[in-house]
Amino acid sequence: MTKITAAITAVGGYVPDYVLSNKELEKLVDTTDEWIITRTGISERRILKGDKMGTSELCVPVALEICRKRGISPEEIDLLIVATVTPDMVFPATANIVTDKIGAKNAFGFDIAAACSGFLYALDTGARFIESGRYKKVMVIGADKMSSIIDYTDRTTCIIFGDGGAGVLLEPNEEGYGLIDSILKSDGHGREYLHMKAGGSAQPATLETIANREHYVYQEGKMVFKYAVGNMSEAAHDIMKRNDLTPEDIAWLVPHQANKRIIDATAHRMGLPDEKVMMNIQRYGNTTAGTLPLCLWDYEKQLKKGDNLVLAAFGGGFTWGASYVKWAYDSK
Repeated sequence: MTKITAAITAVGGYVPDYVLSNKELEKLVDTTDEWIITRTGISERRILKGDKMGTSELCVPVALEICRKRGISPEEIDLLIVATVTPDMVFPATANIVTDKIGAKNAFGFDIAAACSGFLYALDTGARFIESGRYKKVMVIGADKMSSIIDYTDRTTCIIFGDGGAGVLLEPNEEGYGLIDSILKSDGHGREYLHMKAGGSAQPATLETIANREHYVYQEGKMVFKYAVGNMSEAAHDIMKRNDLTPEDIAWLVPHQANKRIIDATAHRMGLPDEKVMMNIQRYGNTTAGTLPLCLWDYEKQLKKGDNLVLAAFGGGFTWGASYVKWAYDSK
């Protein structure tokens, strides 16, 4: 039997209109445009404004763009997976809300929460449903409304994060294109360095947790940076080694957009020049589960059928990993 792989057949993306620049942040916290750019590479980020606008509002235009590009109806989607740590509600899943909003009446859906590695986890999960032979069209979206959990008086986090999302359609392929291999890792010890303290079942919301500002992202930057550089670059290097890939074989590194220095360290470990590295952190900041697919969306026109891509990410808690994807189509 010919092996079925899960190929990416369409990409969609969306970022809100409102631009939060470094200059505007200078008015909110003690920082400067130069300091932010030097340490992170970020110049601006997008913010989703409006009453009761949740992560599903980022996902809907992504899903509809994917359907339009592929020439399919939402009713043809079998499964929708949304990677996010900022769901519209604790339940139902944001994926279920999105399927309703786009009219995907024949799809089931669920969310995956793995912070900045969420899209990697969701892509691998979606691929398994395709490889089973039972499902033909699986949509995977990574999106986060990080502004909903960011403290804009905390300069260690508010300069980094933005809102946005993007996604892909996975379909069966028998020519060897698509997701070839993944290395996925996690280590819960890292939760002490990057987490949101309150709002879960261990520490539900109270007047005290709100007063203590415990419903926002907490990050120990130096420790997260240290672990991110080591683990993300190691996973990317290991996926190359396991699949006998040389730097010359790789068309693109698709790295999580958290910090330009982390991206540079990963590319260096892989032996890749800057021109093979996807980068849009300067415009969007860190959109958590949205960064990897947003890179694919931005660079889609430069991708060619047969290109070897390595996707790599590192996220809170900790989660990290890398995936090897062989691109399945030439962009029109």
